[in-house]
Amino acid sequence: MPQRPTIKFGEQWDKKEINELKALFEKHHHELAAFIVEPIVQGTGGMRFYHPEYLKACRNLCDQYKVLLIVDEIATGFGRTGKLFACEWAEISPDIMCLGKTLTGGYITLAATLCTSKIAQTISQSEAACFMHGPTFMGNALACAVANASIDLLFENNWQQQVAFIEQRLQGSLLSLNNHPRVKDARVLGSIGAVECLQAVNIAVIQKRFVELGVWIRPFGKLIYIIPPLIINKKQLKHLITAISTVLNEDNCFV
Repeated sequence: MPQRPTIKFGEQWDKKEINELKALFEKHHHELAAFIVEPIVQGTGGMRFYHPEYLKACRNLCDQYKVLLIVDEIATGFGRTGKLFACEWAEISPDIMCLGKTLTGGYITLAATLCTSKIAQTISQSEAACFMHGPTFMGNALACAVANASIDLLFENNWQQQVAFIEQRLQGSLLSLNNHPRVKDARVLGSIGAVECLQAVNIAVIQKRFVELGVWIRPFGKLIYIIPPLIINKKQLKHLITAISTVLNEDNCFV
């Protein structure tokens, strides 16, 4: 496994950042069918926002060694980072893209896998002349209808303006938590805000406290993060941030 990207989004790029990745591709490319990556934002890997040039390097290395590039846009897709898809920050297109979550706005379970025409044609070249593998409820009509409605609302509501509003509010308040003695780093990208603490959170206690404070936030490890709905208003967003500020001052919320 390559070392995770260390240069943050917005920092000065250094091409030495990809030396280890280049070496691994050179040594192991003949063993690789595909390279999978979360674009720009590492989710459960620590809510880290990394430099787009790293993702661009992943695309170039996959092209060089004829390895498929798979991106997981389940958390970042549909505008969450400020671009419709996080890949756009690096101006690259993957061979396979995984989507979910915002696809239906969370109202019903649905995921989608997109791929290039070349891949689609290759996997369909069976005797049946079509893709002959999928789950029982593949193409669920209700889920697809919800997805269509969710995507229509996304564009009707001017998602770029909504994300910019959330980002501006988070930058103006969440980033101030960098001065808190319990905080290692607070960061914002698009509608995603993350507070990395110096101590691990006490999941049982902190989640109960959040509910008592009137919010639903699901922290993990040393992280408290929010990815609020794009329709959130100023008052609701302030409520979320106030709740985070509150628990940071409560010793029993940390271990």
